[in-house]
Amino acid sequence: MFVPQRLNPSQESLCQFYVGKNIHDVPKPALVLDQAKMRRHCQSLSAAAEALGVGFRAHVKTHKTVEGTRLQVGDSNHVKLVVSTIAEIEHLLPLLAEYQHQGRQVNVLYGIPLPQSQVSRLATVGQKLGAGSLSVLVDHADQLRLLSRFHHEAGFPAGVYVKVDTGYHRAGLPPWGINKDGLLLQLVTLDIQSTANFIGLYSHSSLSYNDSTPAQAMANLEGEITGCMDAVADNTQFFPKNRTFVISVGASPQVSSVENLVADGGELSPAAQSLRAAMKAVGDERPSGIQTSLELHAGVYSILDIQQLATKSRVKLGTYEDEIAVSVVSEVCSVYNNGERAQPEAFVSVGVLGLGREPCAAYKGWGVVDRSALSPETMAGRQLIVSRVSQEHSILAWEADATGNGTMPLPLTVGQSIRIYPNHACITGALYGWYLVVDSDMSGTETQIVDVWCRASGW
Repeated sequence: MFVPQRLNPSQESLCQFYVGKNIHDVPKPALVLDQAKMRRHCQSLSAAAEALGVGFRAHVKTHKTVEGTRLQVGDSNHVKLVVSTIAEIEHLLPLLAEYQHQGRQVNVLYGIPLPQSQVSRLATVGQKLGAGSLSVLVDHADQLRLLSRFHHEAGFPAGVYVKVDTGYHRAGLPPWGINKDGLLLQLVTLDIQSTANFIGLYSHSSLSYNDSTPAQAMANLEGEITGCMDAVADNTQFFPKNRTFVISVGASPQVSSVENLVADGGELSPAAQSLRAAMKAVGDERPSGIQTSLELHAGVYSILDIQQLATKSRVKLGTYEDEIAVSVVSEVCSVYNNGERAQPEAFVSVGVLGLGREPCAAYKGWGVVDRSALSPETMAGRQLIVSRVSQEHSILAWEADATGNGTMPLPLTVGQSIRIYPNHACITGALYGWYLVVDSDMSGTETQIVDVWCRASGW
């Protein structure tokens, strides 16, 4: 089933135009990604999951690129992904075929409760990838008829996770109600008939986005695990006892917090000890004879943003400039430092349609300006933020505090190029067709474009 999509220019033409240029010398606004930072974040979380002996499923919705997926997958023989759109799977098809040719097992989970309008399109993708390659979510009995339709059109059963709501209330059923209207009973019947493949339970809770300590993030992950295990214990009669069911949980802050469990130096905190025990229990305990295994899933951990750093989910994290891999390059169009307004401000050439409008609990702003290009003396103890946003432009100002810093002139000039770290990298990325890629591990090229990564577009 072919669905027309908005098309980017070819990657070849984009590279011809951009590669070799400095990010400050290109038309603005532009979206920049530092692959060195992304590579480091992907490697550190993969290493933590491996050390803890748990599975990992990488969400690609943040970056929606082939190259970013390679970094998330690494050298794993089990390529497990989550997507938010069919367009992402279609964009990744050449890479997934490459993995299969290498003998790696590929499974992609369509990460929203299965929509009727996308069944045939998903089945077409399935015909290209083959049996065992695709999984879906369900949280309503009426969705089960779509599993039969997928099986008929694709020629094999979809893997199925039942979506559990562990408190975030975006999608899913509460642990005590996952058999609503006979959902589990009917799903097991389809499984016995080989019309569906019942894999396990899936929870995605972003409650941790309001966290501000590692202990809170770890507690939120533990709560997800406990909720799903309670769901199994309360419904054991519907789970066949001859297989292992997957408990798949996560969102980036709480999943990233597992790195605290393998960090060097000293004893584990009480929160870390409690989380480790909960993770271990998934594989060790058998509620009424049901065997389970743990799988973590996350996406924006690979790039990070202001929201993610504000959660402080990991003990060892640096500044925005150290950790956030994605930024928006913009240009200062005007500066108001001479009493024209109640406080000094600057007008920059990026707005909601190039930055996003996702709030962050940690501060009242829509992005933070990179300090590396500004005078350290001027920036000491201060933060320059996007204080107001319009469609195509924004206003910069000092972040308000009790010291009176808000009245100082802004250290900016007309025509100056700046980088802004977004509150939410997923939203910001969706506003662009491609990333201009730099690599801060390559000496002297921190702002030189070395590649262009095209993003999947549309749905």
